This record gives sequence, C-alpha cells and structure tokens, in this order.
Amino acid sequence: MKPVLLVLNLQLPAHLEQMAQSFPDFEVVYAPEAGQAEAAIAAHGARVQSVCTIGATGLSAAQMRRMPALRLVCAMGAGYENIDVAYAKAHGIAVGNGAGTNDECVADHAMGLMIAAVRGLVRLDKATRAGVWRSALPLPPNVSGKRLGIIGLGAIGAKIARRAAAFDMEIGYHNRKSREGAGYRYFGDVLSLAAWADVLLVATPGGAGTRHLVNAEVLDALGEKGFLVNIARGSVVDTAALAAAVRAGRVAGAGLDVYESEPAPPAELLELDAVVLTPHVGGWSPEAVQNSVDRFIANMRNHLDGKPLVSPV
Repeated sequence: MKPVLLVLNLQLPAHLEQMAQSFPDFEVVYAPEAGQAEAAIAAHGARVQSVCTIGATGLSAAQMRRMPALRLVCAMGAGYENIDVAYAKAHGIAVGNGAGTNDECVADHAMGLMIAAVRGLVRLDKATRAGVWRSALPLPPNVSGKRLGIIGLGAIGAKIARRAAAFDMEIGYHNRKSREGAGYRYFGDVLSLAAWADVLLVATPGGAGTRHLVNAEVLDALGEKGFLVNIARGSVVDTAALAAAVRAGRVAGAGLDVYESEPAPPAELLELDAVVLTPHVGGWSPEAVQNSVDRFIANMRNHLDGKPLVSPV
C-alpha cells in the first residue's frame, strides 16, 4: 500500500490534484475538519509519512504518536504555533512552513484594515446607504502623517512598514531586540510603543509567549485617538479588554482580521461600528494560496530527495 500524505487544512480541488500529481507514490488523504482528521488518523495512521496543515490547526504530539512512520510536517502559512515542534524534532520529524508565501497579501490587507478603521469606511458606507450626507458626519482623520507602531518587525511587519512609509507615516516597532539596519525607531516594550503610536499594529507570532500581549494597560496607553490593527493571531489581543476600551471611548477603533473566538465571530465586538472585522482572510488570495501550495510541494520534494527544506522551522 502507498504511504499517505495527510492534508488537514482547507484546499481547493485543483490544489489537491496538484499534490497528487506531484507525489504519485503517495495516497493523498484530505481531512480538513477535526472529526475527519480523527477518522483519517484512525484509519491510515500507520501509513502517514507527511502532513500538510496550518498553524491554527497544527499537529499535536498525541496525533504524531499515532503516526509512527511520520517524517515531515509542514504548515502552509508562516505560523506553526499549534504544531508540537519540540516533539517532532525529538522524534526525527522535519518541520517546515510557508514563510514568505503570503506576506505581500497580508501586508496589503493590513493597510486596508488600517485605512478602513482610521477613516471609518464601514460606518461611512452604512451612513451613505441610509441617505446621510457628509455635513451630518464627524470629520474622519488622516492616515498619512500618523505614527504607526508595529509589534513584530519580521518579514510581514517590514512589508507593512514599507507600505506605510508611502503614506508618510512615522514608523516605530517593538521586537525582542532591535532589528539591525531597520531604520525605524525601536521601542523596548509594547507599552511605550503604544503610548507613542497613533496606530498600533500587531504582526507578531501567536502562542503562549504573546498571549494577551495587547491588554487593557496597552490599550489605555494607545489612548482615545488611537487605533488597533491585528493581522497576526487573535490570541495576542485581549478581546474583552478591547471591547471595553472601544465602548468607553478609551480607544478610537480597531481593524481585526483575527480574533480569539475563531472561527466564530467575536461576540463582544459585533455591535461596535468603530471595529472593522474580516474573517482571517489576510493571507488569502489566489496568488498567495498558490504560492503556499507550491512551497509545501517544494518542501516535501526536498525532504524526499534528502535535501534541506526550503523553509524549515
């Protein structure tokens, strides 16, 4: 019987066919729902040699134990927070991701959310449809000239900074340490970055180390004229604290592509028209998804050929 390539994340039929054609010696088993994944592991676990997943779905140590032939796990996006990397590496399982495959798309989406939140585009759209003319509305602020504070100046954060520079925004950032040659103002902690910024943008990885990094104290530092944008992971922002801050007018608004309740919408924020929400599509476009599929195939091919992964974790 053929070894199995287990695919745990949503795929288009054409991309599943691309995987099957790329690896004809493998049986491709598609199981994008939790129940399907459990059934697939129960039925095929002994033959699974490669797993394709995403950071939000991940792959646990318990699941890996049930796949004794497993040799490769790849996340299609940049995130891999729910893959037990320590267990995998301790058991000779290579781990890769799709770093760089959707960076441009995420950066574009981040700018869209920022403009929509600061300019109040959703509220303006609703007002226009209701027959309200501009003279009855408050003046929406500029985006250009504002201070943008980026939490996480990695590859995506840097692309967002480049786009923001075209809007004549002043850019600051916080990382665990300053990034050599970045050319932007570095802040040693999130609180001081928030106090400086007009817009605080989250582009840092998720996981236990960044959970609720943006909390009530940080939001209070951002202030009543400040805006929050999150295109990273919902866990980084304390949703309840954000809802309370927006309701009380302690923060002007927010644009979120990710939230703690995924895939359910964030109930605390749904009635707040100062908050713009999208359903974790920042990295989704035909181009970005194809790039991610191509990268997974390149990682798996290199692994089968005994070469280093294109983008190892």
